[in-house]
Amino acid sequence: QVQLVESGGGSVQAGGSLRLSCATSGYTSSIRNMCMAWFRQAPGKEREGVAFIDKDGSMSSADVVKGRFSISKDAAKNTLYLQMNSLEPEDTAMYYCAATWGWCGSWPLKTVFAFWGQGTQVTVSA
Repeated sequence: QVQLVESGGGSVQAGGSLRLSCATSGYTSSIRNMCMAWFRQAPGKEREGVAFIDKDGSMSSADVVKGRFSISKDAAKNTLYLQMNSLEPEDTAMYYCAATWGWCGSWPLKTVFAFWGQGTQVTVSA
């Protein structure tokens, strides 16, 4: 079993930045062997994929965050990150970290993720 714990959420004004972290623990066998992703869900909306990073480090993201958000991972720390710049009120949501063994595939994500974090809230005010 793999545990994921997100942190770094908060309230910022539009144009601001936040960096989310997702620490992994349990039987990880290193996140080098995992597809990892960030999802978000705003009130009244469906959950949507934000970005993913694959086992080989390749990454992709949703068009709405391209150029503003950046996903990365530190395999030595077994931690996933999401750097969010130029935040907009539309980015307000609960952000979730997800992981699964194997490859992510291509965007849009169709992979079924086995492990999920509890979420961290991001609120962007105008």
